[in-house]
Amino acid sequence: MSPIHWRWALIVGLMLCFTNVSTTARAAEASAPSAEKLQALGDFFENEVATGKISGAVVLIQQHGRPVYLKTFGKRDVRTGPPMTTDTIFALRSMTKPITSLAAMMLVDAGKLSLDDPVAKYVPSFAGAKVALEKANAQGGPSFELVPAVRPPTVRDLLLQISGIAGGYVGGWVEKLYDGDHLFDGQFNNADLAERIGKLPLTRQPGTFWRYGHSADVLGRVIEVASGETLYHFMKRAIFDPLEMKHTKFVLDTPEELALRAEPLPSDANLVDQERRRRSHPEWESGGGGLVSTIIDYGRFAQMLLDGGTFEGKRYLSTAAFKDMTTDHVDPRTGIGHDYFYFPGDGFGYGYGFAVRTSAGGTNQPGSIGELKWDSLSGTYVGIDPKLDMFYLLMEQTDNERGPIRVAFRKLVYDAFASNDAEHASKPVGR
Repeated sequence: MSPIHWRWALIVGLMLCFTNVSTTARAAEASAPSAEKLQALGDFFENEVATGKISGAVVLIQQHGRPVYLKTFGKRDVRTGPPMTTDTIFALRSMTKPITSLAAMMLVDAGKLSLDDPVAKYVPSFAGAKVALEKANAQGGPSFELVPAVRPPTVRDLLLQISGIAGGYVGGWVEKLYDGDHLFDGQFNNADLAERIGKLPLTRQPGTFWRYGHSADVLGRVIEVASGETLYHFMKRAIFDPLEMKHTKFVLDTPEELALRAEPLPSDANLVDQERRRRSHPEWESGGGGLVSTIIDYGRFAQMLLDGGTFEGKRYLSTAAFKDMTTDHVDPRTGIGHDYFYFPGDGFGYGYGFAVRTSAGGTNQPGSIGELKWDSLSGTYVGIDPKLDMFYLLMEQTDNERGPIRVAFRKLVYDAFASNDAEHASKPVGR
């Protein structure tokens, strides 16, 4: 063997020696993906771009700590024409929530925050919270009456989206309540917005109902008070810098970064409008949906979660806190209800900032029990599968097409891993 080959052999040997022990154990059971099936994944996204459904995308699948698929498609901005690249910066929207949840749990680990703390300890306007109960008014239209909260909403309620805080998407009187109070008028930071939300009535009794909304935005303010830092500065010091997530932030402030920004299609009206509002409030560091990032940055975050809260020898979350964060806490046996807008989806419960796979569900979609996942308004998507020692990550900017793409993407990923494992087989993709 030549000296060069000996050196390569030594390097590979050292890499194998220092592979995470838990990853090595899982590797013995997890099947590798099929190259042919991965080609089908690429063909799908090539077609989405060619038919004008999306401007572009980046896909990363990583197993055993190494990329097994990383590919770019299309353009980052159809108006100006630059190609999509692995350092393209995407608006994460709701995929901010898992990062905000990790930040909160790190403060719990450090003893600076308790899950049982009332929100009012950090946001005074939540003191004496009232709950709105829907009723019909004299004209037969929707209205509500206020009753005292049975108990105050807590930090745990914020993490689980069971605080009673909602968002306008619910419609009806809830939409009128949130839109009518002009939450987003003028300039505001996390403190201002959290105080505004605290002055609104809750839409359900705390701890009784899973309802998506501004809980994570309020949690962002709680983190600021508990840490004594702005949300970004705490995240940067505790998460982004150690993980080397160099392009993950709330505001892009250099010409070089702005040139890397992915844009939705001009016809994607809702997302264009949502991005306009987010960018017009640089002072608002939204814990619910304000971060931007690259696929490489978020991949490091996902790998840390896949490895149980550790990355490259550094522990970010204690074993107990990580288990609590990734456990379903809204099982029907808890008595916690939900309505049509249950975004974890069929077969999934909810931990702190993630959907947690608990069963096959009625639709029997592909995946593994214990998988974590979340997605967003802008079409970004992450799935973390400990059984396969794998995570899969999609970066794109589309609201119009995110629903069908999400279903197809998930199936194509698991089909690729099903080549040697019939457990993950599923029906053909349909648009």
